[in-house]
Amino acid sequence: MGECAVNRWGKGKFRGFSAGSHPTGVVHPLTLELLNEMNYDTSQLRSKSWDEFAAPDSPNLDFVFTVCDRAAAEQCPFWPGQPITAHWGVADPAASEGSDDEKRRFFFRVYRELENRVKIFTSLRIEALDSFALQRRVEEIGRIKLPEGRKQ
Repeated sequence: MGECAVNRWGKGKFRGFSAGSHPTGVVHPLTLELLNEMNYDTSQLRSKSWDEFAAPDSPNLDFVFTVCDRAAAEQCPFWPGQPITAHWGVADPAASEGSDDEKRRFFFRVYRELENRVKIFTSLRIEALDSFALQRRVEEIGRIKLPEGRKQ
């Protein structure tokens, strides 16, 4: 979901990649359903390990945002090029429980939280910020939450 949001709202300014510490090998069906409903092209999405982006021949990463609640406690790999990093934790939608409708609503809520953060991030005037200010801003963005009762 984050990969799609970055690629949509970054509009060529940023290219997003999603990866995890323990990929399942498939993109969750509810993720695909949600993204397809929102007119994202999901044909190129795949489940991938973050190790893929720590390899010497991987794309250069300027920013790395960990999003899974569990990821904050995990040891992240070394990222070549020392990108700016921040934890943007969200609940893991794949771990949601309840009816199919409840799960869909939860996936949508998590998507909106990520999308709001991505919109703020992609609107930053990065060229006007030094690396310390930029680091501070991406960390602040990671603390932004949707109000509990807010429906979108």
